[in-house]
Amino acid sequence: MTTAEVQPERATLHPALKIALEMGPLALFFFANARYGIFTATAVFMVAVIAALGLSWVLARRLAVVPLVSAAVVLVFGGLTIVLQDDLFIKLKPTILNTLFGSLLLVGLVFRKSFLALVFDGVINLTEEGWKKLTVRWALFLLVLAVLNELIWRTQTTDFWVAFKVFGILPLTVVFSALQYPLMMRYALDKPK
Repeated sequence: MTTAEVQPERATLHPALKIALEMGPLALFFFANARYGIFTATAVFMVAVIAALGLSWVLARRLAVVPLVSAAVVLVFGGLTIVLQDDLFIKLKPTILNTLFGSLLLVGLVFRKSFLALVFDGVINLTEEGWKKLTVRWALFLLVLAVLNELIWRTQTTDFWVAFKVFGILPLTVVFSALQYPLMMRYALDKPK
């Protein structure tokens, strides 16, 4: 029996479905907040995150590390928000998550490991220098998002903060990701002909 026969085949999710599973809970959070307030929105967010993870597992038979860690943080901080009836915890979640991921990426570089390559899971293949540069960029971007989250939730209303998560952070991330394309092409191991 070969290794391929022993291991079940892992399905890959269509990129649009993957984005929907990652962004859907955030969209539900936004709409629930607008209609019912932050505490109900937090509960909806928690349920939606669990549902998205479950659907990912059913469709792909695996869970990516980043959504899994994000879900754990959402459940912990969302749970604290609901139990203690204090929205501070759900507001701190993006700061903690982005600081954690950004710091882990930088720590990985200290040990000559690109954790970002693990996140991309073979979707792109870069030279060692390419991974290093891309990792530094993503780490700094995540740390900037953490600072930005702190500035917004501490100076604006809860509704503004929720809207900024959807209509500010998401577009910023899309634009930042698109701006990394030239770097990825320059350092790609299997450059298109």
